[in-house]
Amino acid sequence: MSETLFSMGEEQQAASGGFVQNQTQTYIPPAADASAATEEFIYQGDKSTGVLFILRYPDYPYFSPQAEEAFLKTIGALQLNASNVAVLNLANPHNPNDFKRIMQFFQPKKITLLGVEPLSLKLPEIGHNSYMKGKVATVFNTFSFEEMFADVQKKKLFWGEFKTFILS
Repeated sequence: MSETLFSMGEEQQAASGGFVQNQTQTYIPPAADASAATEEFIYQGDKSTGVLFILRYPDYPYFSPQAEEAFLKTIGALQLNASNVAVLNLANPHNPNDFKRIMQFFQPKKITLLGVEPLSLKLPEIGHNSYMKGKVATVFNTFSFEEMFADVQKKKLFWGEFKTFILS
């Protein structure tokens, strides 16, 4: 049994080598990743733990390779790892630099600003290696890892305060 489901004129078929493209077709792009479409922020890790690191690395998705290694060692020493903290890179154009939206989305209890000026998030000025306690979260402002690599004193000051902050 042979049945023709589609047919075209012999001239069209001969001219196209047997194939004819419907000129009225429209391109339908593949569906976007559902989780990316629904997330307001692009971040790494787990936001449910309440520990959030905010940084601004325009040349990397999150950290430079050297900074990532230092970050993992630092949090590892405090029984944390990349899967039980959230890391947000504000240099990603998808991520709003809006502290209220960050708070609503992540609902953090402890926020560490790694080289991000508090004023850029419309926060009051917070000295380096200092805290600002809010109603919901405490913000710890410190240097970027690159700044700490260049100055051992900055690294020592950071470590002393960071341990206290995370373990409190």
